[in-house]
Amino acid sequence: MENKGKVTQFMLEHFKHFNAASLVDAAKAYEHQLEQGNKMIITLAGAMSTAEIGKSLAEMIRQNKVHMISCTGANLEEDIMNLVAHYHYKRIPEYRDLTPLQERELLDKGLNRVTDTCIPEEEAFRRLQKHIYTLWKKADEKEERYFPHEFMYEMLLSGVLEQYYEIDPQNSWLLAAAEKNLPIVVPGWEDSTLGNIFASYCVKNELKPTTTKSGIEYMSWLADWYTENTLQNQIGFFQIGGGIAGDFPICVVPMLYQDLERTETPFWSYFCQISDSTTSYGSYSGAVPNEKITWGKLDENTPKFIIESDATIVAPLIFAYLLGY
Repeated sequence: MENKGKVTQFMLEHFKHFNAASLVDAAKAYEHQLEQGNKMIITLAGAMSTAEIGKSLAEMIRQNKVHMISCTGANLEEDIMNLVAHYHYKRIPEYRDLTPLQERELLDKGLNRVTDTCIPEEEAFRRLQKHIYTLWKKADEKEERYFPHEFMYEMLLSGVLEQYYEIDPQNSWLLAAAEKNLPIVVPGWEDSTLGNIFASYCVKNELKPTTTKSGIEYMSWLADWYTENTLQNQIGFFQIGGGIAGDFPICVVPMLYQDLERTETPFWSYFCQISDSTTSYGSYSGAVPNEKITWGKLDENTPKFIIESDATIVAPLIFAYLLGY
């Protein structure tokens, strides 16, 4: 404990049972994976970017404690939105008491609510739209094709958004990822605000749908990345929330093993999920890790953890442990 910071020391002293103990166990096992030379993928579902996960995740990326990210299109764009429009966000701690009329009033003010936080449409969405459209259009005219996150990387690294920065850029996980050219997959990107905006330009025949690469191409790329990065070591899987951000990348292993018949493909070497979803009526997000053994994703000896709690509390604590805070 003497080499750990005060946050970690507190957890080791007080987090002894139930979800608290699972949190510490998962953090220790994650650290062990890194010590073995294994890599780790982190998946982001929910509204983790709006919850400012970048305050801890960005440093995880800079310190090479995460090697790939799978996220929803919302998490991809909302990290940048927080970067360029933070002061215009509105927090509504009494959100449970809002009437439908009050919700409509927020809409009329251009405030899109995510639980207790409203994202300002004009400053966030529209501020990005004109810059990302320029990149989309340039690629479209040249008949070039890129993944959604590659457009975001290009926009961030160009410096065109620096004029709008409203937080310390060190707290943007996507900027940290762009600076390291961290591998990212964004399944279902069209189910996001910028995905919707891109589709609107396609409807108007201003852009071609093929200018952005598809989810199938993300999966094909991921198959090659997983194969290459498990030649010497293995890869662990750290899942925040449920949904497509986690479901999509975890399936690359059974696809390689069963569908491509590459039976030398190793299973994921670690699995942890932070979720408050319960197992009910076939709920996949609430399924215990052992179920994944039957689908060819995990082995019987894979270290497995499930922390049934709020990811906005748990994930920063695990990252703090790994960063030695």
